[in-house]
Amino acid sequence: MSPDGAVNPIDTDYKVGQDNIIVNVGPFGLDIHNRVFAISGLLVVAFVVLTLAFQNQVEPLFTAMRGWLTSNLEGFFIASGNLFVLVCLGLAISPLGKVRLGGTEATPDYTYLGWFSMLFAAGMGIGLMFFGVSEPLSHFGSAFGGTTVENGVRTDWAPLGAAAGDAAAATRLAMAATIYHWALHPWAMYATIALGLALFSFNKGLPLTVRSVFYPLLGERVWGWPGHVIDILAVLATLFGLATSLGYGAAQASSGLHFLFDVPLGNTTQIVLVIGITAIALFSVVAGLDAGVKRLSEINMILAVLLMLFVIAVGPTSDILGGFFANLGAYVQHLPALSNPVGREDANFSQGWTAFYWAWWISWSPFVGMFIARVSRGRTVREFILSVLIVPSLACVLWMTVFGETAILQFVRDGYAAATEAELPLQLFTMLDALPLASITSFLAIVLVVVFFVTSSDSGSLVIDVIAAGGKVDAPLPQRVFWCAFEGLVAIALILGGGLVALQAMAVSTGLPFTIVLLMSAVAVIKGLASEPRAG
Repeated sequence: MSPDGAVNPIDTDYKVGQDNIIVNVGPFGLDIHNRVFAISGLLVVAFVVLTLAFQNQVEPLFTAMRGWLTSNLEGFFIASGNLFVLVCLGLAISPLGKVRLGGTEATPDYTYLGWFSMLFAAGMGIGLMFFGVSEPLSHFGSAFGGTTVENGVRTDWAPLGAAAGDAAAATRLAMAATIYHWALHPWAMYATIALGLALFSFNKGLPLTVRSVFYPLLGERVWGWPGHVIDILAVLATLFGLATSLGYGAAQASSGLHFLFDVPLGNTTQIVLVIGITAIALFSVVAGLDAGVKRLSEINMILAVLLMLFVIAVGPTSDILGGFFANLGAYVQHLPALSNPVGREDANFSQGWTAFYWAWWISWSPFVGMFIARVSRGRTVREFILSVLIVPSLACVLWMTVFGETAILQFVRDGYAAATEAELPLQLFTMLDALPLASITSFLAIVLVVVFFVTSSDSGSLVIDVIAAGGKVDAPLPQRVFWCAFEGLVAIALILGGGLVALQAMAVSTGLPFTIVLLMSAVAVIKGLASEPRAG
């Protein structure tokens, strides 16, 4: 799409798709980047085949990999997350915030409601459903239980210094720790790469692919092997980050079906769910961005809001409403300590929770970033950053407060321990079971998980396909079907090869190299913005 108004485009001889291979077989066709598609596709196929062939052998490997990465690189992940927040806030308040994506006269393609719905559904969906009850409860239980030390090393999982025996303090600390993982930091990671993709596509005239962001640093070399490596890393990070989320979604949906309809638990049910929902996602992929993802995102937003309003209405209403502001205050109070990358005593929390989360969010960033970029044309940089950081962050705070605080109060006030004693994927349903109309709300929760699953899968497939097609946004349908199908196959391979630990291990291992890519992209974005004309 041509820019509207003044821009400062990059003068390059590169044409979108010039390195692509175009193949037509009857009514079907392929239009793929010869290096990126071939290498990333072969690596994914090989991973699926080897993991399925050696299921018993790979499980301890995944466990060891996750443990080593999070324990040895915890400080790097936490410091990187802090840097992304500072870069975004700095850009928002600087004169560069006046640059408009798409040109000085560009206007937004979507209303605020449609825009926010797509941001929220693509960026956090399945995770909020899975962790909305389980994470606050986990942090509350560990904080309330206090610290334990063996051989001079803390062995508890409590954040910071815990709050032994103090239910009120443990609640606030638990909610602050949860919000830290779901608010500014992950959205700053998304905003950094999304801003770069939007700027270099809409304003600079480069292909909508991750390598384009690095033009200020690499020049024409972005079209060679340095760019190939960046795009391959983006494909792999996106695929394994999505597979992690799909695995969480399958675990929670199967737990909900077991809870409501006594469907057997186990890998078989989860695999059937992955296959079924991937099939639904394929239909949405065929429908395209506006007809498929946008409509599903808006439906899911309505369903999520209805479920949340129901819990507010029939749950501890005044505590929830007051807790929203109290939790925000606790988040601000504890943020410096929670985001400290060095000298941590709460190693289990900072490594097992924060380091994993940051790697997971970063592995999602190419997918969510490109998705945000595609729907954000016409926004100023300041409007873009503040909206992407603050609006979804506040929505996450509200969601976690509604579901997490309700579950904690059920335990503290009513002595209802079913949610605290349940497995993580089941905790949402056991919390809802203590409220009226439990069967209806639990079924609605399963539907939400499934639709979030679908929106993540189909929008992820579109994004991976754009990268693997050299930046072409209208590539042939069969290759989008390929990526959508392999997202499901990777999730199945990881479920069979070690379950949630395997899913987490691959999210962390692909998130690590992409963290370095994302840090470099922050420099490139600043350089790119500095040369752009600014809206009045």
